[in-house]
Amino acid sequence: MELPSNKEEDIVIVGGGICGLATALALHRFETTTSIISQHLTIGCLLNSDAISLHGFDNYWCVCAHARKLCCRKGIKSVVLERSDSLHYPGAAIAIYANGWRALDQMGVGTKLRSKAIPLQMKGEFRCLRRRDLIETMAEALPAGTIRFSERVIGVQMDKLTSYSTLHLDDGSTITTKVVIGCDGVNSIVANSLNLNPPKLSHIGTLRCVTNYPDEHNYGDAAIRVMKNRLHLGILPIDKNHVLWFISWPQPPGDSGVIRDPKLLREAALDQMKDFPPEVIELVNNGDPESIIYTRVKYRAPWDLLFPSFREGAITVAGDAMHVMGPFMGQGGASAMEDAVVLARCLAQEMRVGNGSSRQLQTNIGMALDNYVKERRGRILRLSIQTYLRQLLQTPVPLVVKLVVFAISAVLFGKSQNDTQYDCGQL
Repeated sequence: MELPSNKEEDIVIVGGGICGLATALALHRFETTTSIISQHLTIGCLLNSDAISLHGFDNYWCVCAHARKLCCRKGIKSVVLERSDSLHYPGAAIAIYANGWRALDQMGVGTKLRSKAIPLQMKGEFRCLRRRDLIETMAEALPAGTIRFSERVIGVQMDKLTSYSTLHLDDGSTITTKVVIGCDGVNSIVANSLNLNPPKLSHIGTLRCVTNYPDEHNYGDAAIRVMKNRLHLGILPIDKNHVLWFISWPQPPGDSGVIRDPKLLREAALDQMKDFPPEVIELVNNGDPESIIYTRVKYRAPWDLLFPSFREGAITVAGDAMHVMGPFMGQGGASAMEDAVVLARCLAQEMRVGNGSSRQLQTNIGMALDNYVKERRGRILRLSIQTYLRQLLQTPVPLVVKLVVFAISAVLFGKSQNDTQYDCGQL
């Protein structure tokens, strides 16, 4: 009988969705400029260079020119643990505003992804991408072996003396690591280990699907959003032949939260859309049954984002594991990609140089994670408050409450598209 194994890694990212892959790619893409003593170096990769190091981490250099001062791309190695046996693409497609594209550009995949989706009418850059295209493009940009499939984490333990963590997998094996980044979504094991309050379940359900038009659709580059009888409809063209549509509406409290039968999902959508134009009914009727998905909205309340440290030792979270929010602003995926860029930058800044002790290494990691949380808290709190207020508008609350919500939104946040122009900065 084979005994459970114990592996050692520097940085482990739990979860191979958008946030996990973006975090691994941002670390991989970390770039710096440094001085090299020799004037004549062969262009290529310098393994374990002595010129400069991120102390305690495996890394490599890509040399860009012959000079004393070289612009080099230094990748920080990480491992992504994905519980599924392959890449998965829940949700069919994702809307990405300008702030998300800025993050994708920092990861080096923005140009390639732009070829897969048409620009839509909106202030700033706005496109709708298939999740398959987004996830596969990020995965292909990572070094071979970064993603490990069928690796399901069931527990996280931290050694308070060393701040190293042990990840327990469902096959009995363990991984000891210097840094744990939880990108494992709304039901995050890593977030549970940090004792974060669990996400709340709203009374709003969302249905998303992609419809294929073999002879091209007639929506052009228009991004359509309609509110009618507490039902929110969105139509976003992906390219000339594919359109993402989504609806959200209040659900009874007894709803189980997840329905999987495509036929029942389509019937539920059409039942809510009896007064909509025939072309919209046709759009829903022709939806690809393999892409249709319904879920109840979960969210981390704004007040649950105010005080948690979101890190213990060298453990932290990002994306939905940190700040899951409703889809009412289309910022869930983009904010996760912002997290990835900021987290990679903070880690690199604190770990840039040094030959200190293991204890100093963990101190630096803690400082890096604190800087990351500090930089992100204000941004995600702002987004969370706005999505929470918009969520209230779709629930059966008195008119006076809705008027107060409109007033608060106008005073605190101004124009609704301001947050789509946010810049998370460079790596």
